[in-house]
Amino acid sequence: MTHLNPSLRIKVGLLSLLLFLMSACGGNSNSGRTGIAVSPGEQSSAQSRWQPYEREQEYSSFTTLPIEYITLRDGIRLAAHVSLPTDAEGNPVARPLPVILTQTGYNSSLGAIAAPNAHFIQRGYAHVNVDVRGTGNSEGVWEAWGPIEQEDYAEVMEWVATQSWSNGNVGTWGPSFMAITQLLTARHNHPAHKALFAIVPPGDVYRDITFAGGQINGAFVPAWLYLVTGLSLIPARENIQDPALFVQLLTEHAINAVTAFQTPTLVGGLTGFDDKAYNTEFWSVRSPLTHIDEVTIPTFVVGGLRDIFQRSEPMTYEGLKNNTNAKLLIGPWDHLQGSGGAGLPADGLPSMDNIALAWFDHYLKDVDNGAEAMPKVTQYLYGEERYAVMEDWPHPQARAERWHLRGDGSLTLTAAGTGESSNIILQQPVGGVCSDSAAQWSAGILGVVPLPCYEDNRIAEVLESTYTSAPMDQDYFINGPIQADLWIATTALDAGVVVRVTDVAPNGVSKQLTSGLLTASARALDPERSRYLGGQMIQPWHLYTKESRQTPGFNQIVAINVEIFSTSAVIKEGHALRISVGASDFPRGIPPVLDLLDQLAGVLTIYSDAEHPSSVVFPVVPISAIPVVSE
Repeated sequence: MTHLNPSLRIKVGLLSLLLFLMSACGGNSNSGRTGIAVSPGEQSSAQSRWQPYEREQEYSSFTTLPIEYITLRDGIRLAAHVSLPTDAEGNPVARPLPVILTQTGYNSSLGAIAAPNAHFIQRGYAHVNVDVRGTGNSEGVWEAWGPIEQEDYAEVMEWVATQSWSNGNVGTWGPSFMAITQLLTARHNHPAHKALFAIVPPGDVYRDITFAGGQINGAFVPAWLYLVTGLSLIPARENIQDPALFVQLLTEHAINAVTAFQTPTLVGGLTGFDDKAYNTEFWSVRSPLTHIDEVTIPTFVVGGLRDIFQRSEPMTYEGLKNNTNAKLLIGPWDHLQGSGGAGLPADGLPSMDNIALAWFDHYLKDVDNGAEAMPKVTQYLYGEERYAVMEDWPHPQARAERWHLRGDGSLTLTAAGTGESSNIILQQPVGGVCSDSAAQWSAGILGVVPLPCYEDNRIAEVLESTYTSAPMDQDYFINGPIQADLWIATTALDAGVVVRVTDVAPNGVSKQLTSGLLTASARALDPERSRYLGGQMIQPWHLYTKESRQTPGFNQIVAINVEIFSTSAVIKEGHALRISVGASDFPRGIPPVLDLLDQLAGVLTIYSDAEHPSSVVFPVVPISAIPVVSE
């Protein structure tokens, strides 16, 4: 589904694994010498095209200054590394520069994750990397984007804007952790904050990954929490020379990991005894989508069809587009690939750094390069296997079309009839362990070696119930979020349900496009916050609160609405559409211990009859809406 051949994918995967272990999902692409922008006169985003943008280096080298400390309102000090271009004699340039700010939790002194971006610096920018409170070489208690940390962001922005090497124009940049800090910083709308370039950003940290469907992510979350901790135990070179500070930070970070945040959060989530297992204010305050309408700063959002934040990336753009100039680029990427824009340039798009350069040149340097008129939405299309510029997201021409799960295993536009048979599957906790889902929800780590089951879902489907359409008689374009409306019953106390959408080739290979997950007892939703298309619900908003839980009851037939994350795919003529329903998606979803015990050793029944018409509703766009990207 990408441009990478298998041998190259192995090499890229091994490199990605190394980078992940060093940088926890950071990325820094410095390749390429040409950027992109649109011609200034092209104002119609529906017809905009990516155009070349050329700007030579202004400086041949750069230097990173000794570590500096930003003293906050409560006396806590944050570690900052400032990188500046150098003159012909190797001295830092003396004139004030526009600044790129990256706020990270991955220890900027290592130069692996929050590494200075030479592509920007050598073109006349200062780049500042700051360790957020309680991480890296900064003091304090880490609380992962909590209220205190968010107050810090405004003070960091003020400090950066008023330094002698800063001209007061600041842009923010970076992937993953460094992307969510951008969006939360932008809530302050500091006058110095001119532009964001948020790469693979979380939007709703509960629903995106931590507890998608009411189940904790066992592949990424534990490793991520302790990776931040491990990197924070590595001192900066300057701190080694200051034994007292070194011991202070080492002790502080280690104790806080055990007693304050990391371990309590993980244990509470895994056991289900803590309120953090539910969607409380703890999660909403840390989620940019909660306050996205407050952001008025121009923002470029980069996402991936297989990213761990797949759900929220287009929704972040959607929340921004009416308040500021916002752009959206969705690639065929998992989290590691998306962090660096793997495979670019392609299909008229240049490298990720060059896109960002054009964005920052316009908003921080007032360069009239047409960046404000870049295409609003550019998406990679599975099936077409290329990028295409779209009118908007959600696509304005999308219409809801409902496909029905039939008792004979077929998938049809015709509703099920009276007396059609149901299908049963065994409830077990390891479904999906060998599937593309495992590779995706481990941030791409488990996909380093391209096992056949990552490219062909039929192995995972052995434990699931499948429903397959007839081969398409013409190309079929799906673009947006998807909803499965299922009627189920279980012989256990509860049930987990995973729904996969796959593209079945004429040779039988079943490639997963996207999926959704839900614990049956977490099925309660808020109709007012759910998304509708043509009067049909297409993206349910589940409450995920302790009070809203509804036990399905022994062998009682209940209706559930499963949110299947947004995708963009063309089911080609001759290919078939398949829905696969299973009982688990490991390691993406691990029910808290109490829920897991309730789900074991049951039999799950999926009903398909006139009284209980299980179905899936898709956002379908006319194939004619796909423009040609490049000639």
